[in-house]
Amino acid sequence: QVQLVESGGGLVQAGDSLRLSCAASGRSVSNYKMAWFRQAPGKEREFVVAISWSTGTTYYADSVKGRFTISRDNAKNTVYLQMNSLKPEDTAVYYCAAKNRGSSYTREYDYWGQGTQVTVSS
Repeated sequence: QVQLVESGGGLVQAGDSLRLSCAASGRSVSNYKMAWFRQAPGKEREFVVAISWSTGTTYYADSVKGRFTISRDNAKNTVYLQMNSLKPEDTAVYYCAAKNRGSSYTREYDYWGQGTQVTVSS
């Protein structure tokens, strides 16, 4: 089992930046894909970005390309999501996810965190 704990959410204004963290525990995630998803009120959960822990390969949703950056810290077993130029439409609960099966970066994740709220005011 992998446990994921997100942190770093909050209330910011449009144009501001925020960094989310996802700390993984329980087992090594060195051969996992790690991802961030988000779910806005009344909408389905959507993929945001993912990273292969072993290779560092990343995959971004078009809506966040150029504004969001995913990274990992091997020593801390933590994945980060740096969010710049935030927009009101980025408002959502952000979830960290992990998987060690399949080649897809955007679906079939097995482990999920509890989520952290990000609110962007206009």
